[in-house]
Amino acid sequence: MPKKITKSEKLSQKEYEEKVLKLASKEFTSEKIGEELRREGIHPKEYEKKISKILGDKYINPDIKNVEAKLERVKKHYEKNKQDKRAMREKDRIFAQLRKLKKYFGG
Repeated sequence: MPKKITKSEKLSQKEYEEKVLKLASKEFTSEKIGEELRREGIHPKEYEKKISKILGDKYINPDIKNVEAKLERVKKHYEKNKQDKRAMREKDRIFAQLRKLKKYFGG
């Protein structure tokens, strides 16, 4: 378990941004990065920039990421089981959901 940082050891803005980028390199979403930082006793609210702003172009909305993963799983299943009409319908439904999310979030 990572060591907790007390109030007296508050990170500088630059150190905070480096820590966020380090966690992002481990393929964490912004939500998971925030959870990990809070576990270590670092509260993102105490710093100027939001995690998503620090990540910039690397930021992927967690909703989109989860729906893309779900779509891949259903596509993989459907490729193996062409007779599964329910999976075909589900694939189309998830694709439509992904398209709506991308339109809404601009991804």
